[in-house]
Formats: sequence, C-alpha cells, structure tokens
Amino acid sequence: MKVLLFARARDLVGADWIDIESAATVGEVRARLKERYRHLSGLVEKSALAVNNEFADDLTPIPAGAEVALLPPVSGG
Repeated sequence: MKVLLFARARDLVGADWIDIESAATVGEVRARLKERYRHLSGLVEKSALAVNNEFADDLTPIPAGAEVALLPPVSGG
C-alpha cells in the first residue's frame, strides 16, 4: 500500500511516499508506520491520516486501491 508523505514526514524519510504492507484500517496503517519507521513514531502519533482525500480516524476502513496520506501537524507564524 502506498502512503503519501507531506511536510516533516517527507523530509525525515527523504521520499514523497512509502510502501507498506496492506492494512484494513487507518489504525493499522499508523501502527505499521510506527513499527517500520521508528524515527517517525512520535510524528505519526500526532499526524492526521486521510483516505481518498478525507480525514479519517483510526477505525476507518481502507478500501482496495485507496489513496492514503500522512499529514503531519503544521505550525506557522
């Protein structure tokens, strides 16, 4: 499953997207990201995830072929 990365997550990984094992829910995506990319663990915990351009909570199912995105919190001034 392809997970699109933005902002600080993209900077830390050095790529626009990462490939993870398929997941049934957003919570499973979050857990797999934290396991595989331990240096992102804290950021993943605070980040929003979107499925097909809609914000999703950890219980949201992920349909086949869905676009999943990790959206870190943004600060500005």
